[in-house]
Amino acid sequence: MKLAFVVQRYGAGIAGGSEAHCRQIAERLGALHEITVLTTCARDYVTWENRFPAGEAMEDGVRVLRFPVARPRRLKRFADLSDEVFAGGTSPELQEEWFRENGPDTPALLAHLREHGREYDLVIFWTFRYSPSYFGLPLVADRAVLAPTAEEDPAIDLQVLRDFFQIPAGYLFLTPEEEELVSQRAGRAPRPAAVIGSGLDEAPMAPPLDVLDKLEIPRRFLLYLGRVDRNKGCEALLDSFQEYLDGGGDSTLVLAGPATLRVPDHPRIRALGYVDDAVREALLAHARMLLVPSPYESLSIVLLEAWNHGVPALVNAHCRVLEGQVRRANGGLCYRSTREFIEGLDYLLRHEDHRAAFGRQGLQYVEREYRWPTVLARINTLLTDVRSRRSI
Repeated sequence: MKLAFVVQRYGAGIAGGSEAHCRQIAERLGALHEITVLTTCARDYVTWENRFPAGEAMEDGVRVLRFPVARPRRLKRFADLSDEVFAGGTSPELQEEWFRENGPDTPALLAHLREHGREYDLVIFWTFRYSPSYFGLPLVADRAVLAPTAEEDPAIDLQVLRDFFQIPAGYLFLTPEEEELVSQRAGRAPRPAAVIGSGLDEAPMAPPLDVLDKLEIPRRFLLYLGRVDRNKGCEALLDSFQEYLDGGGDSTLVLAGPATLRVPDHPRIRALGYVDDAVREALLAHARMLLVPSPYESLSIVLLEAWNHGVPALVNAHCRVLEGQVRRANGGLCYRSTREFIEGLDYLLRHEDHRAAFGRQGLQYVEREYRWPTVLARINTLLTDVRSRRSI
C-alpha cells in the first residue's frame, strides 16, 4: 500500500513519545509499504520555530516531506486560551481556535492533503491534539487512520472532539485504556480498531557497571527516566521521596532527563540531565526499580523498556494506563498517596525475591505482547481491514 504518515515533528533527534512511535513504525513498515512522512520543519514543540529545511529528504530509508510552519506559537495567547477552554462552557469556535493556537500552523501541509491526499491508499495521523491532525484528518476522512495517543488530560474533554473522534476510517490505540477513553468521548466504540502498543527489540546484554561508576552512581539506586517536569508528576515524586528519606530511607534516586523544575540539592537525589544511549541502557539494566509518577499517559514506553531488562516498577495508580499496564504484566506495584509510595518502595527494596519476580513477569509480558513482529502484524491487519472496506 501507499501510506502517508502525518506527525507534527519527525527525525532521529526529536524527543517525544508520539514522534518516536511514528518514526519507529515508519522505518519498519517501509519494507512492506511505500511510506511518505508528512511533517513540519519544526524541532521544538513549544515554539514550533522552523529548524529543518522544507522539502523532500530520505531519512533512514523513509521519504520525508517537510512543510514550513507559518508562524511560531503565541505562547501567552495559547496559555490564556487554554485556561479559558479548559474551564468548560466555551463555544465550538473557541475550542477550534485552541487547536489553531496549539499549532503547528502548517497551511502547506493541509494543502498537500487537500490536493494529493487521495493519491495515498491510507493516511495515518499521530495524536489528536495538534493542528495537522485536527484540521487535516477531515480532508481525507475516507482513508484516514487515527493513532490518537489520548491521555486523561484537560484537552480530551473538549466537546468538539466528540464529532472529530467519529470521523476516521480506522484507529490504532496504544492501550485498552486509551481505546476506552476515546470510545467514551466519541459516544461509540471506534471501529475498526486495533490495540497495537509499541514494539521493542530484545534488550542487549547488560552494560558493565563501570559506565555508572564513572558517574559515581551508587549500586542501590532507583530510576526515573524522562523529562523532569511537573506535568510528569516529578514534583510530587520528589516530595514523596524526600519524605521517604526523612523516615530513614537509604536509597538514591537517579533522575535522567532534561529538567524544567528545580531538583533539590540532596546527596540521595542525583539529576543527570540528558544522558547518552550507553548511560541510558546501563541505568535501565542496573536500576533496582523504575519509578513512574506521571498522571497522564497513553502508553508508558519507558515502563516497557524497564521490563525488557527485567526491572520492576512502582507507578502512579491515578493514571489508569499505568495501573493497567502493571496489572496486566504483574510487573510491579502501584501507589495513590505518599504513604503508599513509601510503603511500596520499602516493600520492594526489602523483598528481593518478590522484586525479581515482578521484573521477570514484566519481561515475560513484553515477550508476549511487544516484540516488533507482533506489533507490526497488528498494524498490518488493521490497515488491510481499513483498505478493504474502502473497496467494498
